[in-house]
Amino acid sequence: MSYTFSGIDHVQLAAPRGCEETARKFFTDLLGMQELEKPEPLRARGGAWFICGAQQIHIGVEAEFAPAKKAHPAFVVHNLDALLARLDAHGAEYQLDTALDDRKRFFMNDPWGNRLEFMELEGN
Repeated sequence: MSYTFSGIDHVQLAAPRGCEETARKFFTDLLGMQELEKPEPLRARGGAWFICGAQQIHIGVEAEFAPAKKAHPAFVVHNLDALLARLDAHGAEYQLDTALDDRKRFFMNDPWGNRLEFMELEGN
């Protein structure tokens, strides 16, 4: 019997208790992702879920939260310049990065200090 991996369903980012409204403002209002309703059995745990292309971003409550400063998800964005313009219009902070020739990218932190990467691959 053999198996293959077919992709990633979701990435979970940790956040402190009471993070839900801030998560909605950041992922929906600022980044433009759609919120996905959490299944009833999981709602009592707190947090929030968002749609990111074919994948999901889950914000999970961690009792003794500490932000991930190095580990991070990397989001592929079509028309990264439009996202950058949106961030600029909202006064959001980010850091452009030119270390890789085959992609345009930047880094920013979520509201709790977790590192996030956003990139547009050449030809996309």
